[in-house]
Amino acid sequence: MHTLEVEQIIGGKRYNTETATLIAGDDYWDGHNYERRNTNCFLFRSRNGSYFSQHRSQWQGADDGALTAHTQDEAIRLYEQLREKRLPFEAAFPGVKVVDA
Repeated sequence: MHTLEVEQIIGGKRYNTETATLIAGDDYWDGHNYERRNTNCFLFRSRNGSYFSQHRSQWQGADDGALTAHTQDEAIRLYEQLREKRLPFEAAFPGVKVVDA
């Protein structure tokens, strides 16, 4: 995992990667190193159930580790896009009903 410990206040809420649960990311091990495409995104759920993402960059001078708050619907869309699921959907989004297509 290539997350960076960050604490940030957004809209009067404190978000902290150290105390939150990592639920998905777009990083993966290719057998030699983590495929990073020079940037990665990680999705978290806070202890109080708020969702946020962290963006990491290998580019020098980039705003590495910045956090972005998400609504539950935004977090679900991001979760669906991220390659590496750390938690199954039901655990990542407790109480969200999934219906058959």
